[in-house]
Amino acid sequence: MKKLLFSALLVSGGVFSVNAQLADGSIAPNFTVTAYQPGLANSGLNNNGSYTLYDYLDMGYTVFMDVSATWCGPCWSYHTGGALEDVYAAHGPAGHPGVSGTTTDDIMVIWVEGDGTTADATMLDGAGSIGNWINPTGSYEIEFPMANPPSSLASQINNGYNIGYFPTIYKICPNRTITEVGQLSAAALYGTVSSCPAPASAPNDGALLQYLGENKACGAVDLVVRLQNNGTSPLTSCTIAATEGATTIATYNWTGNLSTYGIADVTIGQFTPTNANHNLSISITTSDASSANNVVATQVGLATTGTSNNVVVKVSLDRYGSETSWKIKRSNGTTAYSSPAYSDAASNGTYPQPDINTFLPDDCYSLEVLDSYGDGFDSGYGNGLVEVWVNGVKIAGVSDFPTGSEAGDAFQLDAVAGIEENLSNSLSVYPNPASDELNVSFEANGDYVIAILDLQGRMVAAQTLTGLTGTQTVKFPVSDLAKGSYIVKISTEGVSQTQNVVVR
Repeated sequence: MKKLLFSALLVSGGVFSVNAQLADGSIAPNFTVTAYQPGLANSGLNNNGSYTLYDYLDMGYTVFMDVSATWCGPCWSYHTGGALEDVYAAHGPAGHPGVSGTTTDDIMVIWVEGDGTTADATMLDGAGSIGNWINPTGSYEIEFPMANPPSSLASQINNGYNIGYFPTIYKICPNRTITEVGQLSAAALYGTVSSCPAPASAPNDGALLQYLGENKACGAVDLVVRLQNNGTSPLTSCTIAATEGATTIATYNWTGNLSTYGIADVTIGQFTPTNANHNLSISITTSDASSANNVVATQVGLATTGTSNNVVVKVSLDRYGSETSWKIKRSNGTTAYSSPAYSDAASNGTYPQPDINTFLPDDCYSLEVLDSYGDGFDSGYGNGLVEVWVNGVKIAGVSDFPTGSEAGDAFQLDAVAGIEENLSNSLSVYPNPASDELNVSFEANGDYVIAILDLQGRMVAAQTLTGLTGTQTVKFPVSDLAKGSYIVKISTEGVSQTQNVVVR
């Protein structure tokens, strides 16, 4: 959770906005920028090179996009560190200025000034800039395209890519899918290229990009996947199936009309989990050019149930606690509880916060943990967690959140089930048989009615007790009752438990 922008605010064209980066697997919007033309040393920006993202993707290049600002210190440090320059030189388009004659010819780099108020002169060490971005050391020029778009285009790019802080560095695969890679070394950047799918080359090639449905639920889950046409001809139909082991859960015959790299989010059916972890495989079952991109795997599970309405939320923060917030939402989407504002610490570390105790009614809940900066809370500045506990048991939580702007979990509260279980496990009636006095022992939390019934269901003795907590023992004199069999019944909040007893 680095503070590369003041309060994680982005300035673009004079407008302040707070965004979360595009989720990995999203489709990159196209753009065209006019950029500094490499190879013309010390002659200004020139602004005579036009670069269109999709043109490079269509040629099979993976594009690294760096959105920075000339006043941003960490942007400058990464820029002058040379990672993008080095990866471009070794792997950029053949014949481009600054690219090695032995290039692998499979990546492109485009740098974009994200502050739409920046003047061209500022790029060359003008007022407000940290340094000369085109010629940062005075001894060499940056060879990859560097664009300073006008305010309107800068805003369009910032909004389209949900830029929330500088620098934001994306890897964009030929199929348009995007991954935020961050400030990696040249070798590490190039190491991510192999995870991109091969560009479209065959007429018929459907691909499944990612699972989009829920992973935890209290009931039925919609199984949703993102389908892409990775073929050169329109994709008009395919069959998608979800399986668990050898068992087919759902099958859907999709029809539509997707052009090359077009996408559709497809709900293939519902699945009701019965335990905490089902390993599902979702696949295109119709024949096409490549089976390698036809399968996505996911885990779907039943949300853990808490058997009390008294909930404890445990929170720990990393150094940049002000970036963390969380919400507990009910099944109808309303917020049942949201976090207080947290503060930053002076150094890296893990900072436990006071427990939050709250009462939540029976329902199915989602826990949403948010990071305004977009790099989670396990990203090198300490370790964080947000957990929901009931009766001393953790029922939901996020404790591994190294990247991204949102993570979550789900849980269910069923206090009635908890009361039934508690009464069933704790109720003890003794001695049995009884002759003088009968003891009824149980764990209590609330108001109770304890009654002795005959076998016809008629009440022969009863006690009403309120505000009980902890272990209770209620005594009944039974010496005046007729000898025979009776029923002890204990009731609370519409739940009851019975036990037979003999009086002799």
